[in-house]
Amino acid sequence: MNASPIAQIFRNALAQENTAIPKLPLHYRKVIDAIIACRTPALGGQVEQCDHCGHEIVRYHSCRNRHCPQCQTTARLSWVNDRLQELLPVGYFHAVFTVPHELNPFALRNKKCFYDLMFRAVKETMLELAANPTRLGADIGVVAVLHTWGQTLTDHPHIHCIVPGGGYEQTTKRWKPCSNGFLFPIPVVRKLFRGKLIDFFIRAVKSGDITLNGSLANDYNGQSLKDLVNILYAKEWTVYIKQPFASPEALVKYLGAYTHRVAISDSRIVKHNQESVSFAYKDYAHEGERKTMILATTEFVRRFLLHVLPQGFKKIRYFGFLAPRARKKRFARCRTFFNKKPADPKKAPSPWYIIVKELTGRDPRRCPKCSIGTLQCSVTLVRATALVLTG
Repeated sequence: MNASPIAQIFRNALAQENTAIPKLPLHYRKVIDAIIACRTPALGGQVEQCDHCGHEIVRYHSCRNRHCPQCQTTARLSWVNDRLQELLPVGYFHAVFTVPHELNPFALRNKKCFYDLMFRAVKETMLELAANPTRLGADIGVVAVLHTWGQTLTDHPHIHCIVPGGGYEQTTKRWKPCSNGFLFPIPVVRKLFRGKLIDFFIRAVKSGDITLNGSLANDYNGQSLKDLVNILYAKEWTVYIKQPFASPEALVKYLGAYTHRVAISDSRIVKHNQESVSFAYKDYAHEGERKTMILATTEFVRRFLLHVLPQGFKKIRYFGFLAPRARKKRFARCRTFFNKKPADPKKAPSPWYIIVKELTGRDPRRCPKCSIGTLQCSVTLVRATALVLTG
């Protein structure tokens, strides 16, 4: 049976005669079912046998759902490996863009549209400042990752970015580094990002792309919406840019945890039963002090589901010379400047166990009993039962 605490929490919620998990859209129900079935006989698996001592272990298949706390390790390591292959020999900055909490209700009810607007505002802010000759005057690249949660699972939309410390200057055909380890002035970044996102937000509301559903329809009529915009302009938005890490590799590996992180991991669950869930969190209002929060199971499930993304939504995006359409020419000329060979498009990706071994030093196929032999598949296990959707 699946040992995932979060999977068991969902089972506990379902056991409460469907009162803990009300009628949900199909996409949300699929996420719940995937997490419950992950690494159980429901998805099938295989028996692996050591070719040295004969020791056998059973591995059940993963669900591979991006919201599952058990299924992100291999995807994360593959992503990190790909980014390491394309690193330039320059310092990399870590930037974070956060929206004020007044916008959270609009984001929750219009996830795809609002998160798209956030990405667009980040993209235009960074590329516009980079192109400005008084700032950098060069073509830069940005990797952007969306997170929607805070430590206590409440809604907290923000975007993490990895930005090389410089850009390619077309006129001189040379790499132009940032001066003195400094990317852009944070007050300038904050003001430009704020202005762009508010402008996009107003236009989306007027066009109907952002709909005022539920309580929003009552809370925000014409005048109150104008008042909200005034409040947003008056606030100092949270934007920061960290100095480059000691090495680009260190930053990529550090941010690898951000790219494929889910709202909460199994390791943070302290205790759970049918009535409540206790989990650990860091209280950043008190210098990151580690605390424990207790929620009713129904509330924990509700908060977890706040962070289920729309189907097909891309939470990792690439801008500037790292954009998919720009890589062939604009990124290639950066690599050429630093005498880095272009990636071979015909090269087959390394098997997952090779990537794990290279990045962690651990061979996942090594026999845990004798530590000599290699585990080989001996029997394939078919799915125990068909996956049945909840609700």
